[in-house]
Amino acid sequence: MVTKRVLVLPYNGQWERSFEEIKDELQAALGPLALRIEHVGSTSVRGLSAKPVIDIDVVIRDYSVFDAVVTALGKIGYHHEGDLGIAKREAFKYDGKEHLQKHHLYVCPQDSAELKRHLAFRDRLRSDPEAVREYSRIKEEGASLYPDDIENYIRHKSPFIEKLYREIGV
Repeated sequence: MVTKRVLVLPYNGQWERSFEEIKDELQAALGPLALRIEHVGSTSVRGLSAKPVIDIDVVIRDYSVFDAVVTALGKIGYHHEGDLGIAKREAFKYDGKEHLQKHHLYVCPQDSAELKRHLAFRDRLRSDPEAVREYSRIKEEGASLYPDDIENYIRHKSPFIEKLYREIGV
């Protein structure tokens, strides 16, 4: 799923409800295979402007259950895309999810460095209103400057992200 138009919106409380709807469907399919289902990314931070796409990390014990996870997700319309260049973060695309908000789904073993980064970044933003204001400003500015260029939008916000990663040590 490639972003064609960069759209950043003010925080919307519906995003949390949308995550819960997706989580319920995933939990029903995965059962005990999923240790946790985490709402990550900008839509998971109250007050943060974001692209209206829910980012989700399904946390599994380890790769010993991964084939069963792929099978279970396949039964509800998700297809494994591989790690897309990020170790221990498996991406899934989907078909037939018009009843759910657009989302990105990843499956990570509990020892995944990328999972730790997602959670640390989210948790830092949730506890730092000034960082939320600054990141919102940067994202809105990037969307305005690069409405049709996701790569430059990402480059525009990368210095803030990297600074925050350095501050939290991930």
